[in-house]
Amino acid sequence: MTRELTITNALGLNASNAPRLVQVANSFKCSIWLETEDRKANAKSLLGVISLGAKKDMTISIIAEGSDAEEAIAKLSELIDKGFDK
Repeated sequence: MTRELTITNALGLNASNAPRLVQVANSFKCSIWLETEDRKANAKSLLGVISLGAKKDMTISIIAEGSDAEEAIAKLSELIDKGFDK
């Protein structure tokens, strides 16, 4: 299962909001990957997520495989769409 999203947060996917994404990703059993045009990272790895260098207005793909993949993609999509606002 895959979904494409655009990063809307002004700071992009940086060290201040990446931990929230990783925390949400780690609450699911499925495998979750984030992919940009030229990089792919495990969404459960803080270093991996930060290394993507995803900036504002950049399109990323969330790829999930497993029993709770649909729910994982929905939660991560909501977090990204809201610009990581609490």
